[in-house]
Order: sequence, then C-alpha cells, then structure tokens
Amino acid sequence: MTNLDIANLRAYNQRLNQNKFKKPEEVIGYMGPMQAQEYAYAKWAIGLRMLSPADKSVEKAMTTGTILRTHILRPTWHFVLPRDIRWMLSLTAPRINAGNATMYKKQEVTDVIFNKSFDVLTKAMQGGKQLPRAEIVKALNEANIVTDDLRLTIILMKAELEQLICSGARQGKQFTYTLLDERAPMTPVIDRDEAVARLVLRYFTSHGPATINDFVHWSGLTVADAKAGIEINEQQLNGITVEGINYWMGADVDLSKVKKSGAYLLPVYDELLISYKNRDAMVPAKFRDKMGAITFFPTIMVNNQVLGNWGRSIGKKAIDIELKPFAQLTKSQNDAIETAAHRFKKFNGLSR
Repeated sequence: MTNLDIANLRAYNQRLNQNKFKKPEEVIGYMGPMQAQEYAYAKWAIGLRMLSPADKSVEKAMTTGTILRTHILRPTWHFVLPRDIRWMLSLTAPRINAGNATMYKKQEVTDVIFNKSFDVLTKAMQGGKQLPRAEIVKALNEANIVTDDLRLTIILMKAELEQLICSGARQGKQFTYTLLDERAPMTPVIDRDEAVARLVLRYFTSHGPATINDFVHWSGLTVADAKAGIEINEQQLNGITVEGINYWMGADVDLSKVKKSGAYLLPVYDELLISYKNRDAMVPAKFRDKMGAITFFPTIMVNNQVLGNWGRSIGKKAIDIELKPFAQLTKSQNDAIETAAHRFKKFNGLSR
C-alpha cells in the first residue's frame, strides 16, 4: 500500500465518492464534529457528502436545530448533532479551557465575571429566545459586564463549553445563540473512557486511514487518549503500516470497492485536509511547498490529489468560479473539474 492508497481510502471513508447521505444530520452523525469556521463553505462540506445536496436543506437543519454549530474541538467552530453535543463537550471542554486559561487571564475575565455573565445569558434567553450578538452585548453591558476586545468572544465560548448556550437559527445573515437546554434534549451521562472510545471510533471509521498524531491534531485530546480508545475498539479497527507509518481505519472497509477517481471543489477547512496533521498523502510532492494555500483556501482535488485552489463569486443568477491550478491541467482534469463545479452551482440553487 502507498500514500496514494491512503488518499483514496480517506476520500472513500469520508463518503466523498460512495454511499452518500440523504440528510445533513446523517453526514454529521457519521463524520462526528465537522469544522464549520467559514459557514458558507462549511455547508458545502456537508453537501459534498450528500446524494442530492442543497444549501437550503443544510440551512434548514441549522434553523430547526437538527444540527448545531458550536466550539467543541481545538477550539474552533464545528457542526455537531444535538444527541452528541453534551458528551463531546464533557470530554473536550476541560482541555480547551486549560488551553484558553492564559487568554482568560489576559482579558481579565474571572470566574466571578463568567458566572455573572452566565446568569445574564440565562435570563435573557429563557423561553426559547434566540439572540444575535448585538442583543447579547446590550444585556451584558446593562449588567456592567465589559465586552471590549476579545471579552465577548471569550464569554460566549466559555458559555458554550459549560453547556449553557449553543447556536440558534440565523436572523437574516446574523448568527444567534440560545440556551442549550432548550435546543438539545438531555442525554445519559457517560464516563470519560466511554466518551474517548466513542470519539476514537467515530474518527478512525470516518477519517481513516489516520495516525494517532492525526487524531490528536483533530480532537485536541492526548496520545494516551488515542491509544486507550484504539485498544477499547481493537475489534472494530484495523491497523496498517505504510512506509513505516502506522495508520488506523474501520475494520469493515472493502478495499476492492475503494475508488481512485473523482473531482471535488473542496471548501476551505474541509475534513479531507484539515483533520490530518500530515496531509502529504493528498498533496503531490511537487506542490507541498504550497501547504499554506492548501490549508487556508478552497482546494481543487482530482483523483484524490490536490491540484490547486479555487474561488467563487455568487450572484443572483450565476456563480463565477475561478480556478487557480498549481500547474497546467489536462483536458480530462478540466472536464472532471467542470462536473464538480456544476455540482457546486446546483447546491447553491443555480445552473450556471
């Protein structure tokens, strides 16, 4: 097995070219938390893994609370299911808070301020109210809680990590927050070992083949956690070694069905790239000096290999897609990319 085989398996297991899902929540349920930092592109990341993708269906899932958007890994924005949000936060929040401690101190946000803020948020959002940031700022300021600089972001993130608030429906283009208890049902509490085992299995099944360091990069947990989770799930995971590196993936993968073809216009921060510490398998050696562009901009992928970047300009009646290949494309590559572009336009409700 080679690095190219690793790339093919990753695209296959991430459901980019097989067994796609009907609903946005099915994608998230399979993938686990999906990075959602750039919201419009993040919706497309879900769409790529759906049979009949439509921006409206993903937005509806957000509006109804079928999927939620919150800080849950590393930390950055992620999509997550209501049924998973509590046990995942219980697992990841302690490490995120530890990592944020210096920022809390620098911005002089103490436990007293956090607790006072939480009381304000609870009172303001009771009864199913979904508030945009401007209204939250007003409520906090009226309680003499300063929201300058990063303080509002810190207070809101901490409230998310403490399982107090989560995403509400958007009001126009504005994001809102609402009480988690009114957005997601209570779920049984599980112990930490079971939570680790669940997250490890979810990751390596949907993202494998991946290394322990890849899981640590993705989850923000420890090497010890990864090893413990793999041991618990040893019957459901397979280990493989490629060029001296150990990888793990789901045990039930039918290697004969893994596809080597296909083209995708990946959104920025798509799980196919961002969820691995080492991305060499998906990036030809001649392009590895462009990792910055690959990491922080949307990417063109053909036959499970990155070939360049792309951008889009969405109008009312048409979408202009600009290709920025790292080298001259062949006719077959251009044809495959054109098909991928049509799929993106269709997702946005446009035909051209």
